[in-house]
Amino acid sequence: MAERVINDDLRERFSGAVERAVLLRPGDAPGQLTVRVFVPVRDEQALTAWQEEHQAGMRAFRQELSLRLPSARLLEFTFDEPGAPRITLPDDGSLAAEQMSGRAIVATALSRLRANYVFPAEAERAAAAVEARLAAGEYDDLDEIALTERLTEHLREVTGDRHLAVRLGRGPEKPPEPGKIPRRGRLDNFGIRRVERLDGNVGYLDVRRVAIPINAGPAIAAAMELVAGTYALIIDLRHNGGGAPDGVVFWCSYLFDGEPAHLNDIFHADTGETRQFWSLPYVPGTRYPDRPVYVLTSGRTFSGGEDFAYTLQALGQATVVGETTGGGAHPTRPFPISAAVHIGIPFARSVNPVTGTNWQGTGVVPDVAVPEAQACDIAYAKALEHVLALDDAPPPIVDEARKALDALTG
Repeated sequence: MAERVINDDLRERFSGAVERAVLLRPGDAPGQLTVRVFVPVRDEQALTAWQEEHQAGMRAFRQELSLRLPSARLLEFTFDEPGAPRITLPDDGSLAAEQMSGRAIVATALSRLRANYVFPAEAERAAAAVEARLAAGEYDDLDEIALTERLTEHLREVTGDRHLAVRLGRGPEKPPEPGKIPRRGRLDNFGIRRVERLDGNVGYLDVRRVAIPINAGPAIAAAMELVAGTYALIIDLRHNGGGAPDGVVFWCSYLFDGEPAHLNDIFHADTGETRQFWSLPYVPGTRYPDRPVYVLTSGRTFSGGEDFAYTLQALGQATVVGETTGGGAHPTRPFPISAAVHIGIPFARSVNPVTGTNWQGTGVVPDVAVPEAQACDIAYAKALEHVLALDDAPPPIVDEARKALDALTG
């Protein structure tokens, strides 16, 4: 993940004048990293010319690296040939006052945890356990990558909360401006990986994340319009790692009629307030309220993806097929620690109006439990059986459905 962030930043800063970067841990320098950047030249003279052209960008990147990854003491520029010369830019120490020590990072993380975690008693237990490890020196001489991984592991050992995590990067200072679509939204099509009409007139949606509707609304509406004429719908959430509660509401609203349905509540521990979530009385395009819906899950389905599946299951709007999900029901917010790291803390909890509880720790238990690799075929077979039981399906559709079902069942 750190390498990916570094590479994205380098490509943007140098406008394609770099090939790639790798992150190295020297064996004889614990707690220190090297970032090695490969540039598109093939000899020493060309490397020197590249350096002269990009001096300002190299210095700026060195400074940014000193803040965002302080353990990267050495920055190198070279080309990808054995024995190639290297241009080295060590951390000159000018930003040392702004670089937090590992101990300070841990202490600040625990302060944020105690002040914001949805379960104060659990926060205190986890903080006390980590403080004992801190006193024993378990976090000394670690670079930011190793520190965040180890601290996250230790916090989760106590709480069992997979939303609770210390991560690289400061985290967003504020939510995106309304209507300003982040670059990622366009690049991954707002989490909508695939929209397809399967043989037998069965709709299929592969949704990898639940994007906020203020940005993703048109894409979600378009996807639902493309499956609006099908006889049954499969929503594949096996690779869905989460997203926004408002996005879950928008997706689910297409599967209900115009009468508002109570979908979920979120209790905010900091204010004591509960926000209710209801299906929308209006959605753009065509609703899908009166046909079978099958939701596919796996152990990787998490957070907002679980909300999607759990809500539809609890309200009887879908059959869940696949594996028990990851078990993360707590809305989470990033809290900055330094320019290098932040901590994601669950500050609220979901309460389903039907079950009175949520999927935290237990996951969403499928109605039809099968290995994730078999989930799509099982759901598709059930959808085809529904199509074949219809009285008004046209003969060409019936033939498609019968052939597809024969192919699945042998």
